Amino acid sequence: RKSLRQRAVQELKHYCSGFQLLWTDTKVAARMLWRLLHGQVLTRRERRRLLRTCADLFRLVPFLVFVIVPFMEFLLPVFLKLFPEMLPSTFETESKKEEKQKKKLNAKLELARFLRETIAEMAQRNKADTA
Repeated sequence: RKSLRQRAVQELKHYCSGFQLLWTDTKVAARMLWRLLHGQVLTRRERRRLLRTCADLFRLVPFLVFVIVPFMEFLLPVFLKLFPEMLPSTFETESKKEEKQKKKLNAKLELARFLRETIAEMAQRNKADTA
């Protein structure tokens, strides 16, 4: 079990690295926006990165309230539970990213299972109609 000081230092490092990643993403997005304004076409990957960075910058405003106001960070887990997409993507932990990927994979598997069952039913109906 980690001490309170170790957890505080770990959280501080997490916030620092999150802000560094956001700053890097913002610089790259600014370059992409400059290229876009000068008539160049962005690739699909660049367009998605630009949109993600813009969304992160808009999410940063309510997140900064929790960082700036003293003792407000204790309410951050409550707000993250109510609004799970409030946190900018650069501040997500690996466990949260893995959890999102698992949910997406489960949804895709469920959809594939549904489509497979539907196709099997349609094949049986067509077989019965032709017979």
